[in-house]
Amino acid sequence: MYKYLRNWGRTPFAHFRKEKMGRKFTEIDEEFICENCGEKVKPLGYSCRNHCPKCLHSKHVDKNPGDREEECHGDLEPIGAEIDSKKGYVIIFRCKKCGAIRRNKAAKDDNMDLIIKLTARH
Repeated sequence: MYKYLRNWGRTPFAHFRKEKMGRKFTEIDEEFICENCGEKVKPLGYSCRNHCPKCLHSKHVDKNPGDREEECHGDLEPIGAEIDSKKGYVIIFRCKKCGAIRRNKAAKDDNMDLIIKLTARH
């Protein structure tokens, strides 16, 4: 789904690992081309970018956030959204290849019209 553009000279802080509630969490904030819609997606700048802000599709590449250890690499299709009192909008994804369900916080520049439509489905 995503073709990661390695831009090693851009910033020395593009990748770093931290512990989050006992889980490994690697922040990766780099641009990519969405394999679903072809959008060139810019880095988020304040956290990890893991889905396209235009079509909201993602790629099933992580077991733990940012680790890139998942072997599936299927298309994570947005199937719903919910509102979390702490995180705001959370997008719900289902992998078209293996059926796994994943959730991720919406970004500030995500397509809100699509998120609202997804909220009505859930």
